[in-house]
Amino acid sequence: MLDKNAEGLHRGLKERHIQLIAIGGAIGVGLFLGSATAIKTAGPALALSYLIGGVAIFIIMRALGELAVAYPVAGSFSAYANAFLGPLAGHVTGWTYWFMWVVTCMAEITAVGIYVQFWLPQVPQWIPALIALVAMTLVNLINVKAYGEFEFWFALIKVVTIIAMIVLGAGMIFFGFGNQGVPVGISNLWSHGGFFPHGFSGVVMALVMVMFAYLGVELIGVTAGEAQNPEKIIPAAIDKVLWRILIFYVGALLVIMSIYPWNEIGTKGSPFVLTFSKIGIPAAAGIINFVVMTAALSSCNSGLFSTGRMLYNLALQKNAPAVFGKLSRPGIPYVGILVSSAFLLVGVVLNYLVPAKVFIYITSVATIGALYIWGIILVVQMKFRQSLSPEEFAKVTYRTPLWPYASWVALAFLAFVLVLMAFDSGTRVALYVGPVWFVLAVASYYFFGLHRRTPECRGVFQPTPAKKIARKQY
Repeated sequence: MLDKNAEGLHRGLKERHIQLIAIGGAIGVGLFLGSATAIKTAGPALALSYLIGGVAIFIIMRALGELAVAYPVAGSFSAYANAFLGPLAGHVTGWTYWFMWVVTCMAEITAVGIYVQFWLPQVPQWIPALIALVAMTLVNLINVKAYGEFEFWFALIKVVTIIAMIVLGAGMIFFGFGNQGVPVGISNLWSHGGFFPHGFSGVVMALVMVMFAYLGVELIGVTAGEAQNPEKIIPAAIDKVLWRILIFYVGALLVIMSIYPWNEIGTKGSPFVLTFSKIGIPAAAGIINFVVMTAALSSCNSGLFSTGRMLYNLALQKNAPAVFGKLSRPGIPYVGILVSSAFLLVGVVLNYLVPAKVFIYITSVATIGALYIWGIILVVQMKFRQSLSPEEFAKVTYRTPLWPYASWVALAFLAFVLVLMAFDSGTRVALYVGPVWFVLAVASYYFFGLHRRTPECRGVFQPTPAKKIARKQY
């Protein structure tokens, strides 16, 4: 097997890289800090919100996996949209994913600036934000293996922290560890207004925050173009997503809300800091601050990786300037990474101008992009299935379960979450920004005359019935 794919990128990501990237994509700052707000919305029933959202994400990821195994290309859903829905869909999808990650990374480097002030309050917020941006840019420019290694260790820190919290918390709940030998029990899950203190409506209203927390899990699809053995690695990573969600999200939250009454958590900072402090670890705040900072760096690292690849694939589709199609000697789309990094400097400038408000300004916008991308994945997978003959379908080894019913349910769920965003003033902002972005994306397609291209000028990834499934392009 060669170390390059048909796009010219190097297949340098090993199975352990993809596995930890998959975990890292599903565990973000939202769990360590944002869960406090979500707990206030749903109470102990928040665990059910994460479970419902997790099932939807699992269906979406299985649909993405079916496509990624058949066509392991770095452009992922943008390339698939271009091939199965048309060049306009590929254009809008690729640029929307790029925009989503640029906005997300602005939030993450802002977070780094905030977390560093925990130790160095005298340092202006924009300085650590700039240092983080430069460092992650350099990591991404070395080679894809360097990105994989950094992401592996970043994700491992998060995983070890959560597992430690679950194990130690369970020790306190059942054996009284750190509580003078008196088991805490799980009565806090229903002793303060019941398991559903705000009714089922609380579970529903928390879904917007829950889905935002899952943003980034689709990154597995983008890594397929540089995975060493995508037919084996991608399914293995995706199949474990639901179990990871159950363990890391649902398990961690149940432990936290068993130890502390849910109605006290949101008033005293991060639930993780509270739990480690209760167990008797004096440096809990410093430990969690370090972990959350690595989570933010991890997201920024992945954001630069995915935006670089998306601009590269857009160039191959002729949906972006040809300069984005240039590769460095190690097979890195360096132009796309540098341009994305330059746009992230806007986040650094915002940290300098409005440090107190920048995080609120730029987080909600990414949710619209994520809902669109997830919806596109489901629609493209449906078109992919419909395009197959019975003989071709028989060769599909990795399939979406309960198709097409599960896919339709997941699509309806995403539409429902979009409607829910209108009921909260914080998320409603995204409903104003989102349509403006999509109008600009569509308008740019026609303004630059991309609709006049002939089919053969629309990129390198155009699957035909003869090439479906049987292709070996790496």
